[in-house]
Amino acid sequence: MDIMTLLPTVGNFAWTAAAFVVALSIIVAVHEYGHYIVGRWSGIHAEVFSLGFGPVLMSRVDRRGTRWQLAAIPFGGFVKFLGDSDAASGKDGETISQLSEAERRCTMHGAPLWARAATVLAGPMFNFILTITIFCVLTLYTGVAADKPVVGSVVSLPENAQTLRPGDNILAVNGVKTSDLTSFAEAARALPSSITVDYTVARDGTEQTIIGPHPFPALIGSIGLQSAAQDAGLAVGDVVLSINDQPVSAFTDLVAFVKESKDAPLLLKTWRPAPDGQDGSEFETTLIPRKSLTPTADGGFEERYLIGLGEGLMFTPELYTPGPVETLTLGVTRTWSLITTNLSGIVHLVTGQVSSCYMSGPIGIAKVSSAAASQGGLTFIMMIAGLSTAVGLMNLFPIPVLDGGHLVFHVYEAVTGKPPSDNVLRVLMSIGLVLLLSLMVFALGNDLFCPQ
Repeated sequence: MDIMTLLPTVGNFAWTAAAFVVALSIIVAVHEYGHYIVGRWSGIHAEVFSLGFGPVLMSRVDRRGTRWQLAAIPFGGFVKFLGDSDAASGKDGETISQLSEAERRCTMHGAPLWARAATVLAGPMFNFILTITIFCVLTLYTGVAADKPVVGSVVSLPENAQTLRPGDNILAVNGVKTSDLTSFAEAARALPSSITVDYTVARDGTEQTIIGPHPFPALIGSIGLQSAAQDAGLAVGDVVLSINDQPVSAFTDLVAFVKESKDAPLLLKTWRPAPDGQDGSEFETTLIPRKSLTPTADGGFEERYLIGLGEGLMFTPELYTPGPVETLTLGVTRTWSLITTNLSGIVHLVTGQVSSCYMSGPIGIAKVSSAAASQGGLTFIMMIAGLSTAVGLMNLFPIPVLDGGHLVFHVYEAVTGKPPSDNVLRVLMSIGLVLLLSLMVFALGNDLFCPQ
């Protein structure tokens, strides 16, 4: 075999692995740092903070006596507190028995209940805080659309179809008043598919009526990760001109074609703007819609055949930089939306309302990480936010070994006045480990055997 034929495959694998390791390392580091710093604030001494498992590649001991280390297997991490027998915070009875009363207070097993519970809860909470922080930073970086439908910048379209100008305040669309951005979007989506639309705008102190393209032309505003569109090389800013030689003038046309085709091949003729914003070029590509799981308005999910394209507005609305309170509110709201969507997905999986093949394992997550990285830094950071939320939520499951299982033990102790016995804990931890490993094997099986 010619080794040169293997280079693209090796390169793709390396890129996928690198993206996965970077994303996972960031999320794990934040999670474990939550345990570490809250434990430290609570008077619990951390002996080891490890990013990764297995052989130690490098380490250093800080002035508090904590060893910070980087290990060879980059698929997780742990904080080992004084008195722990392992990375899962099992009790090292022999070590604890040799400690003084003051030293026992610095262990995970001798600290007050509030300190132990806060330390355990901190890991998932720091994952949520990471997500909120990412959303806040991105909000400040990209800005927020102003309330009124004022044109901030125009988008390149084929045949110089754009007639709106920066600063235009759109007052009406085909006679329907648009007092704010929400009413504009509603009026725009209610328009029939047509090549041109009448816009009433406030421009240079006067009210004018101009003719322009559909507000939502067949413009690609986003590309789904691991979608047929991404695999075909389509990009944000491209405009679909026809599907199977049938012209399209609005994004709704494109949606209708995909819905009717199900999994039949679609021939797309697409226009791509030139990098300098002048003219552009046309090309053709064939896509086959893929069955995908999409959220519904009522909080459920449905399977649909999609090619992975998101709609794009023919202009970018005027943006502003929000203040601290609004930025934080937006960050928390978007994080909460992710949490509820994940919970809904889990419920639908457990109850069998959706196929278990939608549960991804490490291979699936690695592929998503690679796909996100290939779309650029912003998409990759957004993916980290989503994955961080999922990791935080998963760790709150009431399964022994996970943080949620430890919290259940702490609740039991708070109610009964004493913790579960060491023997009971050992049995429950073993059961939890078996459940967790079984879930991981099941998810890995999905990665390998479920249809892609």
